[in-house]
Amino acid sequence: MSLLDPLILQLDQALRTLFVPAPTKRPMPGETLPEPELTEPERRHAAALMRIDHVGEVCAQALYAGQAFTAASSAVREALKRAAWEETEHLNWTERRIEELGGRKSLLNPLWYAGAWAIGAIAGKLGDPVSLGFVAETERQVEAHLEGHLRQLPAADQRSQRIVDQMKADEIAHAQMAISLGAAELPIFAKGAMKLAAKVMTTTAYWI
Repeated sequence: MSLLDPLILQLDQALRTLFVPAPTKRPMPGETLPEPELTEPERRHAAALMRIDHVGEVCAQALYAGQAFTAASSAVREALKRAAWEETEHLNWTERRIEELGGRKSLLNPLWYAGAWAIGAIAGKLGDPVSLGFVAETERQVEAHLEGHLRQLPAADQRSQRIVDQMKADEIAHAQMAISLGAAELPIFAKGAMKLAAKVMTTTAYWI
C-alpha cells in the first residue's frame, strides 16, 4: 500500500457514511407497527429529534474511524471497527424514520463528520486507554441523550421510540466493550467539554 492508500480509504468511508444508504443486518425496530396519527407539529418535532440522532450516528462513524486510524494496538482497532459496523445500522434506521416522518437529514453532516473524525484521531493518538475512555464516556452521554429523546417523542410515535430504545441498548454495550478493553476514566474537564460540544451539535441539528 502507498502512503496515500489509508487516507483514500478514510475518504471513501466518509463519502459512504454521508451519501450512501447504510446497510443493516437487523430489521428496523418497530417497522411492523402501524404509522401513528400525529399532528403536524408532533411530526416535525419527531423528525427533528430523529435528525439529531442521525447526526449522532454520523459523528459516531467519524469518531470510530478517526480512533481506529490512530489506534496503537490491532485489538483495539478491530474492536472499534466492529462497533462502527453496528452503528451503521443506527444510521439506516434513523435515516429511514426521518423519511417516513417527512423530514430531512442535517445539512451540516459533512461538517459534523470532519470535526468528529479529527477529535477521534486526536483521542487515538493519546493512547488506547484514553481513546477507549473517550468511547466509554461518549456512549454514556449518548445513552443519557437517547433517554431524553424517549421522553420527548410523541407518546403515539411508538415506531420512533422502538428505534431509540434499541439504539440506547447498543450504546450501553459499546461502553461496556470499551471498559472491558481497559478504558481510562477521563478527567472532569474533558467530560464537561464533551457535554458542551454535544449541546451545540444537538441544538443546531434540531433546526439545520
